[in-house]
Amino acid sequence: METLKSLQYSDIILILSGIIMGTVARVITLHVDNRQNPSFPGGVFINLVTGFIASILGAVAIPAIMIEDFTAVTFLALAIQQFRDIRKLESESLTTLEDTEYAKRGESYIDGIAKTYESRNYISLLTSFFTVFVMKIFYMDKLYIDCIIGLLTGLAVTYTLKLLTKGKTVGDICTITEGNITVEQSELYVDGMFVTNFLGTDMSRELFLNEGIAVVLTPDKTNFQVTLNKLGQQQAILFEAIRSFGLKKYQFTHNNIKTGQIIIAFVPMIHNVTGVINAVKKTPVLESSRKIGNK
Repeated sequence: METLKSLQYSDIILILSGIIMGTVARVITLHVDNRQNPSFPGGVFINLVTGFIASILGAVAIPAIMIEDFTAVTFLALAIQQFRDIRKLESESLTTLEDTEYAKRGESYIDGIAKTYESRNYISLLTSFFTVFVMKIFYMDKLYIDCIIGLLTGLAVTYTLKLLTKGKTVGDICTITEGNITVEQSELYVDGMFVTNFLGTDMSRELFLNEGIAVVLTPDKTNFQVTLNKLGQQQAILFEAIRSFGLKKYQFTHNNIKTGQIIIAFVPMIHNVTGVINAVKKTPVLESSRKIGNK
């Protein structure tokens, strides 16, 4: 209560501005598309609330230091631990759901998603912190001018942090095209490249010829073959393709050792070649799959 009483009107404006800009930063970085990651509406609500809390912690840091209430600053250390716990919980939650999906995400993809959730809370915290910090330095004692300073600072910090934390997608490192499916006895070929010999029944052969989709990923550079050949990266690609359009039957991936191309083939519930290609393009390049020189 003593801390609240010692706050001036200008400090309250600073804190509110920081909280608003930090929350806006979380909204900007909250990406929901056909992957539904985070899920909607429950996952979205949880992410917005954690972003709001992170914004509060970042916004009160500067006023707390100004009034020499250093105990309040220790909450930043607690926040870091809480964000790590959120990452752990998200990882455990996605791992639990693995057996309910059409295809598995894989441990590498789950780890990447969990780290992304944690890092975006830091974006909210840092945005609110620097918004308040800059507003305090350039305080003009004019509400509309101070708010403009806070708005510009918050947007600039959000844009910078988002740019720094943005990773590549599969579409950035390879060319993705539709593959031509052919079947010879029990063998599946895509663009003349052998994929599997598991099509031993008439039903499986007919399914692939009539409803199957195949895409071929051709690395733009030789170095990118290292990334695309990682099992975790291929699992993530296959998961995004299948999750978006369902799986009626069968799923295969194959590495062409001679050309470095990756082939993905499956029979979807919804036949949409363009959509599958777009889903593959938007799949993130996992941190665990990136190597030195593969930037």
